[in-house]
Amino acid sequence: MTLLRHLVDEQSWTYEDFNQRYKRAAAELYDETGDPVLRSAEVPEVTYRRWTSGKVQSPARPAPQVLERMFPGCSARQLLAPPGNTAAPVPDQRTPNESEILMTARDAAAHAGAAASQAVPDISMDQLEEDIIILAQTYGRTPPFEVYHRAKELLAVAQDILERTQKPRQRQRAYLNAGQAAAVLATACFDLGALGPAAQLARTAALYGQVIEHGPLQAFAQGTLALRAYWQGRPSEAVRLVRAAQQFQGLGDTAVTRLAVIEARAYGHLGNGPAADTAIRRSLEPATGRRDDLHDDIGGEFGFPEDRVAMSNATTYLLLRNADGAEEAADRALALLSAKPAEQRPVAITSQAGIDLAQARLLRRELDGAAAALEPVFPVPAEWRGAGIVERISAVRSELTHPDFQGSSQAASLGDQIEHFCRIAVPQRLGGTARLAIEG
Repeated sequence: MTLLRHLVDEQSWTYEDFNQRYKRAAAELYDETGDPVLRSAEVPEVTYRRWTSGKVQSPARPAPQVLERMFPGCSARQLLAPPGNTAAPVPDQRTPNESEILMTARDAAAHAGAAASQAVPDISMDQLEEDIIILAQTYGRTPPFEVYHRAKELLAVAQDILERTQKPRQRQRAYLNAGQAAAVLATACFDLGALGPAAQLARTAALYGQVIEHGPLQAFAQGTLALRAYWQGRPSEAVRLVRAAQQFQGLGDTAVTRLAVIEARAYGHLGNGPAADTAIRRSLEPATGRRDDLHDDIGGEFGFPEDRVAMSNATTYLLLRNADGAEEAADRALALLSAKPAEQRPVAITSQAGIDLAQARLLRRELDGAAAALEPVFPVPAEWRGAGIVERISAVRSELTHPDFQGSSQAASLGDQIEHFCRIAVPQRLGGTARLAIEG
């Protein structure tokens, strides 16, 4: 055993540790002397084993210089001899020498450099953010299948950024972007009738929001889970989820309105008219001016404009079999939508409002009025016939089986049109059998 081996063992160095420090000491000497033999100097493992076992007494250049830089106070000959054969003082390894201090500084700089390299260009993050905003804002005018594929791509980009960056500011943005993409993806799956994946993605969005303590994102995701709950026949759970969502901090007026609308629908499924009416009134309260960066600033699918509020409340009135309330709300929704330029009207919301109007008229046995309300709906392309449209028009089909319409050729013809309409709709093509959100 050599003094070198004794010192290495005291530090618990492996061969790799020793060689790394040897290379750094050689680099320091090269910086000081310019001696080319020091450039890229290192120790092969077999040589290291020979040095520590005492088989070498006089190593070749530049080993003596480097070893003496690594262990000040000891000559190379002393380091390669047994510890008892030298009276030379063993350096106190607990007291840092200049070489160790320099190594510590270099280690710290290397680590900081590695951390700095684990980042992505801000311009890439800006592009991701912009793409998500555009997708959310054009959701109502983009077929669900297209939204699904685009949101899937954007979620993957956000997750890749999270793998690549260690900058806290960038990770904060990336978590938010990932949560927003997952939330849009959940909504697209919901519209496609894939309720299981929709729930998983909504929970994913909620978790991303939890990581960065983003209340609006968590509230949106919880609201989506509430929608899914009453679609699957669990309205009491939907109410619980809405109540939890309403407790998140930082919610703007739009978020509050959306949750009130969802709560009203859940109470409608429970047949609790007074509670549903209270929630509807809350959804129609004047704005207070509170805003959040998701529902209000981005808007689009994260938003909940007046036409969508009116359409959704019409559906709640239908659950309560309130024909007058449903017709009034559906008429208001269609009036607000028709005031927009044609290219800005969301296809799904417009179709759903028309179908709700048709069902409200059927509740009063106005067959002609119902047929007129459905005329603009039947031409809607198959790729737009998502779950929200299919469940509503299927409820109209059920209403046409009422005894008052028995023997009516018009009712039979309307029923046939609805069945054909649904046959090529998106949920049917996916094999979905989603529970209807409106039941007769």
